[in-house]
Amino acid sequence: MFLSRFRVNTARPGARRLLSSPQAMHAAVMSSFPHILPSDSPAPDAPRVLWRLDQLARAEVLLYVVSPDRPDLTHMVEQAGWPAVAGPENPGWQTRPYAPLLDRLTAGEHWAFRLTANPVHTIRRKDGEPRKLTAHLTPVHQMGWLLDEKRQERCGFRVCEKPADRRLLPEGTTHQKRPHPGDRYELAIRDTRSLSFDKSRSDGGRRDKPVTVVTVTFEGRLEVTDADLLRRTLTQGIGRARAYGCGLLTLAPVAQAGQHTA
Repeated sequence: MFLSRFRVNTARPGARRLLSSPQAMHAAVMSSFPHILPSDSPAPDAPRVLWRLDQLARAEVLLYVVSPDRPDLTHMVEQAGWPAVAGPENPGWQTRPYAPLLDRLTAGEHWAFRLTANPVHTIRRKDGEPRKLTAHLTPVHQMGWLLDEKRQERCGFRVCEKPADRRLLPEGTTHQKRPHPGDRYELAIRDTRSLSFDKSRSDGGRRDKPVTVVTVTFEGRLEVTDADLLRRTLTQGIGRARAYGCGLLTLAPVAQAGQHTA
């Protein structure tokens, strides 16, 4: 497994095109692996290619890619990087083996984490209608999606609780009101986006309805509860919409929170 980081040159037209379409970005990422055909689907329990965009500032965007094989991002440099300064020693991106981090994971460890996910649930609007997949839209429900005990158990971690003296409740909150999860847990939402785009068809037929994906970027601290399950989570992703930049969980030492570097 490999973890790669690519800095996007947001001033270039090619970069703006990729950033405006998760489908185009997914195609560009998958083009980094020539042996993977567009029709290929990863086995259910196999590591897969995951990617995520981190917007650290208005003009600073980093692309992270986790993959079973080492990627060749030369085409990304040409479209959305700095090709004039790329060279043998600095191709325009950084790739490191992921195994050293994966192998060192141990139950009981604490890590800072970042995750962009697509929190969804199924609802039935009327009796007799089939259940429909729907995005969570409020921070409370979005956090609740990640804090779900069964989900955390399957993923091999639990989000850490804040020490009692750091649990702040909004002014006027009483025991009868539902507290915000961020008051109790080391968890915050850093970004929420609603992406709507046309899903192209390769058969030349009519276009499908536009696809809308609500993405949420979480940051916080977690404790490893099952190292094997967490390794699977880090290499297979969490939740839905993984082809559109969701599901990639990255870790950093707690002292270096925010520095999820490759």
